[in-house]
Amino acid sequence: MWILAACGLVFAQTAASLLLRTKNFELTVLSDITQCILLLSGTAALLPNIFRNQGRNRLFWALMTLGMVLWLSNQLLWIYFEVILGRDVPDPFVGDIVLFLHIVPMMAALALQPHMEQDERASRLGTLDFTLLLVWWVYLYSFAVLAWQYGFTDEQAYSRNLNVLYLTEKMVFLGGLALVWLRSTKSWRTIYAHWFGASLMYSLSSYVANWAIAKHLYYTGSLYDIPMALSMAWVTGIGLLAGDSELKRQPASLSNTRGVRVARLGMIAIFTLPLFAAWSLFDSASPTAVRNFRLVVTFVAMMVMGAMVFLRQHLLDRELIRLLRTSEQSFEDLKRLQTQLVQSEKLASLGQLVGGAAHELNNPLTAMLGYSDLLTGTKLSGEQKALAEKIAQQVRRTKALVSSLLSFAKQVPAEKVRLDLNTIAQTAVKLSHPELGTRKIDTKLDTASELPKVWGDSNQLLQLCLHIISNAGHALEEAGGGLLTISTGVQDDSVILEFSDNGPGAQDPQRVFDPFYTTRPVGQGIGLGLSACYGIIQEHRGRILCHNRPEGGAVFRIELPSADPVPRVSKSADDDAPSEPLEDRHASATLPLRPTP
Repeated sequence: MWILAACGLVFAQTAASLLLRTKNFELTVLSDITQCILLLSGTAALLPNIFRNQGRNRLFWALMTLGMVLWLSNQLLWIYFEVILGRDVPDPFVGDIVLFLHIVPMMAALALQPHMEQDERASRLGTLDFTLLLVWWVYLYSFAVLAWQYGFTDEQAYSRNLNVLYLTEKMVFLGGLALVWLRSTKSWRTIYAHWFGASLMYSLSSYVANWAIAKHLYYTGSLYDIPMALSMAWVTGIGLLAGDSELKRQPASLSNTRGVRVARLGMIAIFTLPLFAAWSLFDSASPTAVRNFRLVVTFVAMMVMGAMVFLRQHLLDRELIRLLRTSEQSFEDLKRLQTQLVQSEKLASLGQLVGGAAHELNNPLTAMLGYSDLLTGTKLSGEQKALAEKIAQQVRRTKALVSSLLSFAKQVPAEKVRLDLNTIAQTAVKLSHPELGTRKIDTKLDTASELPKVWGDSNQLLQLCLHIISNAGHALEEAGGGLLTISTGVQDDSVILEFSDNGPGAQDPQRVFDPFYTTRPVGQGIGLGLSACYGIIQEHRGRILCHNRPEGGAVFRIELPSADPVPRVSKSADDDAPSEPLEDRHASATLPLRPTP
């Protein structure tokens, strides 16, 4: 019904123009009111598309609607003069600039290219480039048209420059419509085709009407208004068609150089300003008032467009810095992922190897141990008995090694529940109290308040903590004692558990998780403990890192994903460093574990 009503208004306009062949007040009123209703109908048809879409699609329809509002405003000015005041529209006319500018937001809408999938950051820069060009169009209007209205009044020069500039603007808009029409597909292609048809009809009718005005043949309601009324009604059809269509974006081409072309056009626009200034300065044919007006307008345009260039450069610098930081972070993540992948492959391969070998070795070792015990129980000389005991001792050591290998090779999925790492850390400190106390080692427990829970196996995580504490104890014992600090905290979406000491530090922090890597003397360790810890953390979807502190000592940092939403707190950039203290702590206690004399 809506589109039929719009067609009915066009039919009424046509009938009135054909029946009333002479200029009269009734025809003027009918034509002005009809065109106003058609423009209001087009605006109302486009308006729902703003609320029906999101992102650049919404902005596209908002800009198109703004263009229609400006067009409607110009028509209301015509009604004010011709219907209310009952006289012809003056020349120069204040509504000319409104009519000229109504295409500007439509050109900006085309610049968004809503039919294409684009990076929103690139879209912002591209929008700024086109804003630069649109400011240039306003400058051109002020330079070519307003100079003959406010600088020096000359109706002929005003009308001539306005018609030429308006025709150029319409041709550029039609060219942009044709370009996006040819590059679009499906529903968007249909929408652009209708916009092109309506705009082409309006451009041709407007050109012919301007020619008729120059020949004193035009009057409101004449036959020249019929195609213009049809183009206005066409906009109503476009709005209704868009509301019934599903407007999907098409993938952007990888070789798309649109942003480069737009930036170059912006550069060309800025470079033309000095040329226009020179023209104004040396144009002896124009009145002095016109030249001065143009120089002032050019100076203002230089200031505005220069500020926009600086803004664009600022945004571009920020984007480049962000990309550089992202690239560095991606490279570090890739290196870390590669290290974790290699470590996981090592553990998986080694687990399969030692799992089978350990079972095969266990049977003969059991027999050897039994025979050595039987041999020790027989009547032997002292030297023979000592040799038999050494054999039994070495067999037991080998069996312990095989048991460690079997324990390492087990890959049984842990049963995870919600755990408090503070409780795990406190339990590990209590269990390690006797061992650390005999080695003259103090511990400092620094826990975070309201620490989020994690999903994990309490036995495995406790075993991990005890092993890291034991490793730190051996290192500090060699240094004659020291301090071991165990701390918890939150960073981003992870719960952090750190073990740091003031000992000599790790000889090679990058290799501490490698299987069979150990710096302890033969017989005091086989280098599988930290590898098993690495496997436990991998099973818990976390990370374990090792690094040395600048002031001395090693740090083992464990990161586990939080089971609860982590509240966001403001942090400085230094909080990302692994050796910095963890935030949100409130409980700190130093436990003296040295034995009292």
